[in-house]
Amino acid sequence: MEVSASSDERRLTLYLRGELDHHGARGLIRRAEQEIDTSLPLQLALDLSGITFMDSSGIAVVMRCRQRMRELGGTVTLCHVPAQPRKVFDASGISKLVAIE
Repeated sequence: MEVSASSDERRLTLYLRGELDHHGARGLIRRAEQEIDTSLPLQLALDLSGITFMDSSGIAVVMRCRQRMRELGGTVTLCHVPAQPRKVFDASGISKLVAIE
């Protein structure tokens, strides 16, 4: 799992690449929390365009990011979600909690 970040004003975007499974989820959560703590954004965008596979561990990542952003008074948006991860999100009902673009 590769992660890169960009920050513009109070919006942080994390670009995710590779497979998001239980092996990569812990590291991704740590990296996301570090980036959030550094930039203190009001908006967090998770760009999933580079995700080739995702299991339910991706839901845990999104929920942890949502929790951290709520602590800051901010929001999370999922962007450029490929078909396979979208099926996982749709089955979980996560779109009721997080915006999906």
